[in-house]
Amino acid sequence: MSRILIDLPDAQIEELAVLVEMEHRPRAAVIRDAIEAYIANHKQARGAEVFGLWKNRKIDGLEYQQELRSEW
Repeated sequence: MSRILIDLPDAQIEELAVLVEMEHRPRAAVIRDAIEAYIANHKQARGAEVFGLWKNRKIDGLEYQQELRSEW
């Protein structure tokens, strides 16, 4: 495990302190969980949700592509 140094605004540090107190967990654990959630959210946003997009379509994907290209 590596260490990093970050600068946070006072308001975020105060909110973080509230979470730490409520959850009775170390601040580092709360920050690690927050970063893990952020990364997971962005992985999904990068394209994981596009797989299977055409599965409920009535037209074949290749047929649709050829129809679009015929307009050129």
